[in-house]
Amino acid sequence: MFSKYKKPTAGKDAPATAVSANSKANIAPAPAAKIDEPRKSLMKTMPIRPAEIGAMDKDKRRKERLGEIKLELHKALLDNLNLAALDTATEQELRTEINAIANETLEDMGIVLNRDERQSLSQDLFFEVTGLGPLETLLKDDSVNDILVNGPHQIFVERDGKLQLTDITFKDEKHLLRIIDKIVSAVGRRVDESNPYVDARLADGSRFNAMVPPIAVDGSLVSIRKFKKDKLGIEELVKFGAFTEEMAAYLQAAVSTRLNIIVSGGTGSGKTTTLNALSGFIDDSERILTIEDTAELQLQQTHVGRMESRPPNVEGKGGVSQRDCLKNALRMRPDRIIVGETRGEEVIDMLQAMNTGHDGSMTTIHANSARDGVSRLENMIAMAGIDMPLKAMRSQISSAVNLIVQASRLQDGSRRMVSITEITGMEGDVISMQEIFRYQRVGLTPDNKIIGHFTATGVRSHFSERFKLWGYDLPAAIFEPMVAE
Repeated sequence: MFSKYKKPTAGKDAPATAVSANSKANIAPAPAAKIDEPRKSLMKTMPIRPAEIGAMDKDKRRKERLGEIKLELHKALLDNLNLAALDTATEQELRTEINAIANETLEDMGIVLNRDERQSLSQDLFFEVTGLGPLETLLKDDSVNDILVNGPHQIFVERDGKLQLTDITFKDEKHLLRIIDKIVSAVGRRVDESNPYVDARLADGSRFNAMVPPIAVDGSLVSIRKFKKDKLGIEELVKFGAFTEEMAAYLQAAVSTRLNIIVSGGTGSGKTTTLNALSGFIDDSERILTIEDTAELQLQQTHVGRMESRPPNVEGKGGVSQRDCLKNALRMRPDRIIVGETRGEEVIDMLQAMNTGHDGSMTTIHANSARDGVSRLENMIAMAGIDMPLKAMRSQISSAVNLIVQASRLQDGSRRMVSITEITGMEGDVISMQEIFRYQRVGLTPDNKIIGHFTATGVRSHFSERFKLWGYDLPAAIFEPMVAE
């Protein structure tokens, strides 16, 4: 699949990382006055003219007026629209009915709107009835990765790894709570003062989390991690610069030869995306069982069984944890088990499954490095309430886990596979590890983009013989570090 093994080299475009001694000597410190002048200029701001203030006030009043009109129209829709027919009506029929009710209501109120205002109100009302109100526009925007609501009047989105404040708002807290209730009731859950937080999944698979007052002090908090319709495969991730072809070839060998892999990283670092991409190397003839808190994995194999945990109801009954799903999965003849995220007591069952004939299993954890990932596994075993000596605990981890893939979201918003580390066994009481690939940062561009490159560490894979026996004879050049010219 990845037959080209071109070793990256630093060429003419490589960033300069050193300054000669002569050039340093010729740099004289700038006078204090010249340093202070730019600082003063940065503090100067253009005054806002009275005409601009008037325009802003006028625009604000217009938005408030349209918001009040939309609220009245929404009440009219609830009174006159046949809600029972929503499931059978086509989109065009529903839009026609909404427009007719809205026009009649506007005439009764004696309100005249221009064409653009009518179209905007009509679209907002359609989303209010059939979708998630103000959030619907953001959900349909493919450039948005996350939607973050901080109360009814502040909605942020993430685009290209950067947070941006939008001009979209809810009418008030009641409006926001109505949309939250619409989401959670569709999946059989509830959120109120007695149960003020909830996890759910939208119809398109997006992950939804909400926390309502009194726990949320300044208004309900909502976060939506959008579901990607087009799954990113290995080729796309290589093209986007998440890692190199050499690393992809190594990962293909690791997955195909059934090494147990943990994808580690922080929130939003691309762990699930990486896990999805790695699963593409699994043979279509294998039976795979996936276990998740919120179903996000999009495996393309034929024989896949998906499980999702369930929280307890208001009475504290009926909960099904990831550990319950994992225990049951072991009785369902899986070839591989993939846990979306290991975060608690299910870790011990996951490690035991990796150790007892379910080679090639994979999961993700929250950690900032491979070594931190091992420490997290130790902590989770302790959280499970199992009294196990530290050496026995580490021996269990070292024999179960073969590979830790570290994903990271860098400061410029880009996501990179910053390290691939093998676990090679035990040395005394310490788990021995060796890094095979890493992302080497060099510096920053003037617009704060990170400059760096991927490189091998020069260490030959501990599993090279295993790869060769399974038919993956990787060339030695893959493991040679990049040498700057």
